[in-house]
Amino acid sequence: MTTEPIHDIAHLAHVELLTNKPEASLDFFVNVLGLTESGREGGSVYLRAWDDYEFHTLKLTASHTTGVGHVGYRAWSEPALMRRVEAIEAIGAGIGWVEGDLGHGRAYRFRDPDGHIFEIYFETHKYVAPPAERPALKNQAQRNHGRGCAVRRLDHLNLLAQDVAAIRDFMPRALGSRITEQIVLDSGELAGCWFTVNNKSYDIAYTRDHTSARGRFHHVTYAVDQREQVLQAADIFLEHGVYIETGPHKHAVQQTFFLYVYEPAGNRIEVANAGARLILDPDWQTVTWTESERKKGQAWGLKTIESFHTHGTPPVSAPHA
Repeated sequence: MTTEPIHDIAHLAHVELLTNKPEASLDFFVNVLGLTESGREGGSVYLRAWDDYEFHTLKLTASHTTGVGHVGYRAWSEPALMRRVEAIEAIGAGIGWVEGDLGHGRAYRFRDPDGHIFEIYFETHKYVAPPAERPALKNQAQRNHGRGCAVRRLDHLNLLAQDVAAIRDFMPRALGSRITEQIVLDSGELAGCWFTVNNKSYDIAYTRDHTSARGRFHHVTYAVDQREQVLQAADIFLEHGVYIETGPHKHAVQQTFFLYVYEPAGNRIEVANAGARLILDPDWQTVTWTESERKKGQAWGLKTIESFHTHGTPPVSAPHA
């Protein structure tokens, strides 16, 4: 019998990134990636892409370290939020309520099995563009300013985990996520898992961390409309001296056309044309990739660079044997 999908969570809302080079990181996100600053509070700067409807989708926080601070999801309604809180507390993963920040109202925080911090909220602060940023079309929050890569919206993120199987069990129970694709090694170990809370192909992925560390970050992705814009992004990164790790290529898993770079503090950022594939099938069956299929690398393009499997933030001194 097919389990009825849970639709309490609307979408991935924002990611907090930590940086030990706040000025250089901010310059990258605004002038190279093309985000817009929407506010500041304490040591944090709130940023958004031009077609994001909320106040922010990236919270950039000055820190002594790097990696992810927390991940935010927006619920469909206040009752939906409370249903998720009840489910998370039943699992025993809850942290508790926080008052929110510049971007939204009160939020409920919890931890995944690897220690990453999440929050869910409903009340949000929708972005109102100042006169210089107002679009010609009233169904768009902000004009496309054309600055840097001019990314359109937040798409997804990838977190590292010691036990991806524990995450596979956790996310459907906590958020009502569906598992769209996964990688299973010959040993039976789960090496990667992709989840969605709506009809996007995925909003979050988890892949196996090669170290003994926990709670680390792999990358966050902002989307553009066309593959040509990914190629243009490569030229823009080149002109600004930004390190291009790999791409542009096409993933086999989820079929994303991608380009990966490191922002100045070392956090990995992806620019991708990721919006074409939707999961409209209500009883979608998880696609499982084998170890031999995954070793073939990308759908096409150059072989995956080794650092893609080893680099995460914050860095660790020694890999796990």
